[in-house]
Amino acid sequence: MTTSRRKFLKTAGVGVAAAPLAAPALAQSTITWRMQTYAGAALAEHVVKPAIDRFNAIAGDRMQIELFYADQLVPTGELFRAMQRGTIDAVQSDDDSMASPTEVTVFGGYFPFASRYSLDVPVLFNQYGLNEIWAEEYAKVGVKHISAGSWDPCHFATKDPINSLADLQGKRVFTFPTAGRFLSQFGVVPVTLPWEDIEVAVQTGELDGIAWSGITEDYTVGWADVTNYFLTNNISGAWIGHFFANMGRWEELPEDLKLLLATCMEQSHYYRQWWYWGGEARLRVNGEKMQLTSIPDAEWDTVEEAARTFWDEIAAESETKAKVVEIFKQYNADMAKAGRPYRYG
Repeated sequence: MTTSRRKFLKTAGVGVAAAPLAAPALAQSTITWRMQTYAGAALAEHVVKPAIDRFNAIAGDRMQIELFYADQLVPTGELFRAMQRGTIDAVQSDDDSMASPTEVTVFGGYFPFASRYSLDVPVLFNQYGLNEIWAEEYAKVGVKHISAGSWDPCHFATKDPINSLADLQGKRVFTFPTAGRFLSQFGVVPVTLPWEDIEVAVQTGELDGIAWSGITEDYTVGWADVTNYFLTNNISGAWIGHFFANMGRWEELPEDLKLLLATCMEQSHYYRQWWYWGGEARLRVNGEKMQLTSIPDAEWDTVEEAARTFWDEIAAESETKAKVVEIFKQYNADMAKAGRPYRYG
């Protein structure tokens, strides 16, 4: 986004906001929040807007949330600082993309092979202790961690076919910071660009591919129109994302509005569970824009083995990171022992 456009958006205020459900003029005492999501408009229609529309409809003139899309108010990489300062009141993002200054940031988005399925994420947070760790880490920096949820798996969408690890060598790929750090050992060249520029970057050859989503998002946001192949192997079964709020603004809310907001965010997590799960299967079977390719299991096993080494490297960085990695290890060991349908093979 150019400087002039960003200046315009800041001064224009609500002119760039997603329109809430039709409602009467707000009362003078209405609490108003501004929330920015990591997602562009097409994707936000599914991953956040239904929940915010529902909240606004129920809360009425007691509270309204204005929803802004990727980079509309601030660049995604500045979301945390803007929320911490109170420039914006709430954020939907992963920790990694918004550059949170916490010990858990590296685990946001796609931490390699931490999850196999989307249901792994809510179980890890609600039954294995990650909620408490995230709440504590964000409270230290003045931010309320409201809830965590799962998104789609992480696959490669590319212009050229990927049938072996050798095919990844030198590929310039848009991906998340931690995923890029991990994938670089296989010759992938991670590239960081504004979300809205990705489609054009693939068309012009600046990018060879994308490792930012599953096939549902490839079709939803237009990336299936500029890439030709979809690699069925993934480096993570689910993206870990969150809802956050400025701590001061959160604490100002009446208890019933806190509960309503948290409940609507849980509804958003539920919506994404079925939307992605069904979409990934449907588009693999019926999608006509991308050809499916696969790296043989025996070769892909070496990537998963490398992830275990990567986990240990991250764990060595701090006590908190070691605690999270140990939870991932215990959880995945439990799932393997539980057998089918939790884990196969």
